[in-house]
Amino acid sequence: MTGRLRRALAVVVTSVALLSALTACASGGDSGDKIRFALDWTPNTNHTGLYVAMQQGFFADAGLDVEILPYNNTSVDTVIDAGNAEFGISTHNSATFARAAGAHTKSVLAPLQHWATGIGVRADRADLASPKDLDGKTYAGFGDPGEKEALQQVIRNAGGTGDFTSVTLGSSAYEAVYSGKADFTVSYLAWEGIEAEHHGTPMKYFRYTDFGFPDAYAILINANEDWLTANPDRARKFVQALQRGYQIAADDPDAAARDLLAANPGAFNDEKLVFESQRMLAEQFMKGADGRVGGQTREQWAANSGFLFRGGLLSGPDGAALSTEPDWSSYFTNEYLTNP
Repeated sequence: MTGRLRRALAVVVTSVALLSALTACASGGDSGDKIRFALDWTPNTNHTGLYVAMQQGFFADAGLDVEILPYNNTSVDTVIDAGNAEFGISTHNSATFARAAGAHTKSVLAPLQHWATGIGVRADRADLASPKDLDGKTYAGFGDPGEKEALQQVIRNAGGTGDFTSVTLGSSAYEAVYSGKADFTVSYLAWEGIEAEHHGTPMKYFRYTDFGFPDAYAILINANEDWLTANPDRARKFVQALQRGYQIAADDPDAAARDLLAANPGAFNDEKLVFESQRMLAEQFMKGADGRVGGQTREQWAANSGFLFRGGLLSGPDGAALSTEPDWSSYFTNEYLTNP
């Protein structure tokens, strides 16, 4: 599941900007009455609310014809910006990089309200008791924009210098940590964390927010902004049906896990992992302070995306670093959600 999140985050800013320029006139189009939803990876518990909505007929009841597009190597934000999907799964960072670069995308729902990843080290590494102990160590990473800078800040917040060696290993990062070729990586707590326990290779984790780093929406539902403008009623019906699916996933995780499994027969070798993952997401990551799923705030956007801006990591459509901080309230909207 790390690979899923990494690929979702890996936005090539110049490519997005170029694609935006080439397809701006077509980006508001859609395939007839069908609403296409792009996955960021193979089906998993980040997608449970979508499959609940499909299995329970929420989209059909709203008169919507929804097609789930399987994962491919093109970033979801690029697919949405090009008008090849109306909605899809993104991440806080990926959505930030894409829109800053000129993508016609906007976040409409946050299924996970908090970071769902953590800095992972082997559980038996007594010498690694705090992020500050990662100074001078080797990080097995993924080459994502902002990845190194965020880790450096967490380590500094914990009292370290933030100096470490980074090697890009992608999906083999976990194995590198356990073989001793690397000391730490970043893991998805509700999948790889549980999976490691099942495999007898337990890890321990340092969560960003425990060390003064701003919270972030682990995943977002991004939409084509031009399509939203042209189709406000259909957009509202879709988002509210999807929100209903994710709310059920948060309120009744076992029932939701069964819907995910039923919709994807044979896709999961370890069905127990699916249930445990959904329970963890429901308990720790999905609900806001009001118990509801989906809402977003300018404050949370400004905290995490602002870190990327202040670090000089965001580029505009021309490829140059942004000199003025964006209006983060324009990066998302709550207007399509169900009212409390």
